[in-house]
Amino acid sequence: MKDIVISCDHAGFDLKELVKSELKQQGMDVTDLGPRNADRVDYPDMIHPLAKAINDGQFKRGIIICGSGNGVAMTANKYPKIRAAICWNKQIASLARLHNDANIISLPARFITESEALACVSTFLTEQFEGGRHADRVNKIAIKNC
Repeated sequence: MKDIVISCDHAGFDLKELVKSELKQQGMDVTDLGPRNADRVDYPDMIHPLAKAINDGQFKRGIIICGSGNGVAMTANKYPKIRAAICWNKQIASLARLHNDANIISLPARFITESEALACVSTFLTEQFEGGRHADRVNKIAIKNC
């Protein structure tokens, strides 16, 4: 399984490039699913391949970015094995991992500083799911047989 996969829309392009560069400097294998520039794109077109890849087990975790973090998270969360959490500070990122076993972090590029984004990503990638009582709740998230 590869380390991390990342994607965004045009509003998140610059932040994606920064996050990708930082992770590569730390020695991580980062797969970038695009876009390749800041030209306008429709976020679902960029996020479906990433969410599907994680849902299918090709990657353990992902990073998605758009202006608000909402559209990309809504798209990713359509997949049954995806738990995408919008994070804007490291405490939220920590709880997303500890309590919700989030496997995708969604960053709101227009509402977060670069340093906050990097802190969120670092926390997201290092925190481990607590399990226990939280596991029972996480197991109830995906709709089964609908």
